Amino acid sequence: MQTVNRKLTAMNKLLMEENDRLQKQVSRLVYENASVKSLKTKIHKASAATTDTSCESVVTSGQQQALAAPRPQRDANNPAGLLAIGEETLTAFLSKATGTAVEWVQMMGMKPGPDSIGIIAVSHNCIGVAARACGLVSLEPTKVAEILKDRPSWYRDCRCVDILHVFPTGNGGTIELIYMQTYAPTTLAAPRDFWTLRYTCGLDDGSLVICERSLTQSTGGPSGPNTPGFIRAEVLPSGYLIRPCEGGGSMIHIVDHVDLDAWSVPEVLRPLYESPKIVAQKMTIAALRHIRQIAHESSGEIPYGAGRQPAVLRTFSQRLSRGFNDAVSGFPDDGWSLLTSDGAEDITITVNSSPNKLVGSHISPSPLFSAIGGGILCAKASMLVQDVPPALLVRFLREHRSEWADPGVDAYSAASLRASPYAVPGLRAGGFMGNQVILPLAHTLEHEEFLEVLRLEGHGFSHDEVLLARDMYLLQLCSGVDENASGACAQLVFAPIDESFADDAPLLPSGFRVIPLDTKTDVPSATRTLDLASALEVGSGGALRGSGDSPGGCSTRSVLTIAFQFSFENHLRESVAAMARQYVRAVMASVQRVAMAIAPSRLGSQIQLKHPPGSPEALTLASWIGRSYRAHTGEEIRWSDTEEADSPLKLLWNHSDAILCCSLKFGQPAPMFTFGNNAALDMLETTLVNLQDISLEVILDDEGRKALCAEFSKVMQQGFAYLPGGVCKSSMGRQASYEQAVAWKVVGDDVAGAPHCLAFMFVNWTFL
Repeated sequence: MQTVNRKLTAMNKLLMEENDRLQKQVSRLVYENASVKSLKTKIHKASAATTDTSCESVVTSGQQQALAAPRPQRDANNPAGLLAIGEETLTAFLSKATGTAVEWVQMMGMKPGPDSIGIIAVSHNCIGVAARACGLVSLEPTKVAEILKDRPSWYRDCRCVDILHVFPTGNGGTIELIYMQTYAPTTLAAPRDFWTLRYTCGLDDGSLVICERSLTQSTGGPSGPNTPGFIRAEVLPSGYLIRPCEGGGSMIHIVDHVDLDAWSVPEVLRPLYESPKIVAQKMTIAALRHIRQIAHESSGEIPYGAGRQPAVLRTFSQRLSRGFNDAVSGFPDDGWSLLTSDGAEDITITVNSSPNKLVGSHISPSPLFSAIGGGILCAKASMLVQDVPPALLVRFLREHRSEWADPGVDAYSAASLRASPYAVPGLRAGGFMGNQVILPLAHTLEHEEFLEVLRLEGHGFSHDEVLLARDMYLLQLCSGVDENASGACAQLVFAPIDESFADDAPLLPSGFRVIPLDTKTDVPSATRTLDLASALEVGSGGALRGSGDSPGGCSTRSVLTIAFQFSFENHLRESVAAMARQYVRAVMASVQRVAMAIAPSRLGSQIQLKHPPGSPEALTLASWIGRSYRAHTGEEIRWSDTEEADSPLKLLWNHSDAILCCSLKFGQPAPMFTFGNNAALDMLETTLVNLQDISLEVILDDEGRKALCAEFSKVMQQGFAYLPGGVCKSSMGRQASYEQAVAWKVVGDDVAGAPHCLAFMFVNWTFL
């Protein structure tokens, strides 16, 4: 109880500080808005065509410091000059961490509490992209600082960190000059590198600060290394503020602010480099989660999986992730080289004849590479996937391996661990695969990542097979399967292992990575075109445009990266390359088929609009729904999460609670749904068209049906009723809980006040 009270006290202090900061931010924005309005009235319209005095530019200019004039180069051997840069970085970082230098917008679904990860926010209208986190951990500040400085242990995109110079400072701190390389997220973009100064010092209140920024011509300082193939990105003042808590533990403020040079990548991929949500998931939240994980492991509350300590299992996860990143990026200094193409450019084949660089000098690769000589071959590709959430796709690939995997290829990969390699298989359509059994090993504190062993039951694959049929084992890492985690990358990585499962076993990871192509505006994730079911008809006319194609909408696209690695002997290299190329093409085709089959909101090009969004019929129904709610309950529907929408229809569509309308026609065996907003379609995992085939009775459980029957007469007589929380079922059989439901009559303009339909709102629903 004392521990919980300490957590609540510290969280309350954090919330009070956050509230104070938000009040300052509101005051500043109000002042800037008044200044902008005053300035716009003084500017002649003609000058607007030649001078950038737009509202956006004025507001933005008020949010960022003007670029400083280039300073003289500060030599790495002059600590005083570098300390000046460090102090400037410290001031700029603290103004972001606890001040209003950046306009922060809280991420959806990140709510504070004693067991919450913390308060997560992303930037709005600033140079580059930034994310901020505040949270509590049960570790002392010095231990937290040690973990955060070990960036490769928690930042999965980090390839290497080289500390080239270290200078002590007079105040007991340190200045470090750091060169860092990161992996490319896909095969379609170049990796990034960073040249930064990191300043560590203590504050007067006992807090510990680690702040960092890039050294550029504008900041001064020495020039860093230049590595061919990398694009230099910039770290704007970022860092960690670690404050001790009474009774133990630490309160952490994290700011990650980067400019990833988005203009250097193809336009379709720019959202990967312009989304602060992705920065938040990959860096800010990852750091906070890792610290919480270490703290949880230190408490001794985590049971050992397969008899191994948590740190050992965590190392396996890191090796799988790093091996997959190595395969996707294929750096020449790791020994990778490009193999001649077969004429098509959809699949990239790279080979590595120096596998020791990848598997590690402490691991013997002899079982993997025979004395005849050989290496590693990687077949990789990237493609766009539409209308299916990354989490849903990866979860399906994990649970239904037989839908895309070839058992002969799995057998070849497994046999390569033994002394006598398996013959290079030919691909078979519909090859038989035995049952798969998932054996869990470990998972992170919030279940956003889990490590497991996948056992594939063995069967014979050809008449002339020399080896007896035997079970195959894969070590598998799955992450990002929470559909509510905005901006999260979903990944499934696996590598063959033998029955011994030694701690130093060589791993050759393959797998899938799906990254959402979010929009820079970071609007809440509405993925369907706004319209009503009554305004839709099936026809052969023009295609329905997705919301990602509309101004201000969110993209429903993701980029999928596939990479498969195989060992080979030199005399079989061409055969393995041909097999790998054919296999990856087959996997890509299977994934495309799967994505089309499981997409929860694929309306298809056969659907045509009767009326455009905002038509009188659609707007009228939206107005009736809101007006009837107000008339019956005496309250307005809370539109706080969508208050910037410019019409009642958009307010209704983008509302976070599930709102459904069902018919009240006499003679119907059960009320059928006629309309659902975006959240309702998500909850029921259906589309506007298919919604009309679902009845109210089907989605409610027994308790829900009893509650509705008990209150139905009240709804018809008084106009509304509150129903207790419960559980409903989606069209795919998944259960979703809700805190409360509201039912009310929707009355039109009929003089007699006859009900048009019945509306339901399921408050704060979530999948179980």
